[in-house]
Amino acid sequence: MTAVIIVLREVLEAALLISILSALSGLLGVQRQWISWSLICGIAGAVLLAYKINPLSELFDGVGQEISSAGIQLLIFLLLTVFSYLVLLRSEAGSLRHRSLKIIMAGIVALAVTREGFEVLIYVSGFAQHFPQLATVLVGATIGASIGVSVGVLIYYSLYYLRYPWAQFVGMGLLILVAAGLASQVALLLIQADWLPSQLPLWDTSAVIAEDSFTGQLLYAMIGYEATPSAIQAGFYIGGGLLLLQQPCRAF
Repeated sequence: MTAVIIVLREVLEAALLISILSALSGLLGVQRQWISWSLICGIAGAVLLAYKINPLSELFDGVGQEISSAGIQLLIFLLLTVFSYLVLLRSEAGSLRHRSLKIIMAGIVALAVTREGFEVLIYVSGFAQHFPQLATVLVGATIGASIGVSVGVLIYYSLYYLRYPWAQFVGMGLLILVAAGLASQVALLLIQADWLPSQLPLWDTSAVIAEDSFTGQLLYAMIGYEATPSAIQAGFYIGGGLLLLQQPCRAF
């Protein structure tokens, strides 16, 4: 069950971004060839990071993995910010804008697949020397990945069949929530690396929705849900959401 939850969380985060951006790509008139290349680059990046995990972890006085993960998450957030700004310029249609959107969406997906794929590979490789446990983990990982991909496909077709401009409005709204969650995750990783001060949680909603439940993981991927956030995490979440919110609000 642990493998299902862990892999579900990682796959769901990447699948959510892929599904939303794929749907928005069609609405914005951008061809979808970027998807295959971004997936290939993302998988290659995940394998490379997993291969270099030992020297990576030793960086920054032993917190290299946390800092690198925070850096990737921050870069995805910044690309989402630029993406939301380009959506605002939809009235100024042109090949340059389309190329920019294509590059940015490809970058977001490649980084997301790298980040989440890396986490999955590290988790699974931890059982490589224990075959009975590895078999169980692989089964759980397959189930978790299948659920994550299925949710992504469901979200894609839900947006695909929505009428314009509602599909774009909902898609951008989901991206804002995802971006806010990414900002909160950056804060958490920096706290774990002792680059930001540790604080007591503002509240605890684990009795209502546990983070390790299916609902909790779905909300974690979609809106950055955390049962026990600190004030710094909440500040990053609100600030990140507001930063992106101002662009689409002007566009609609």
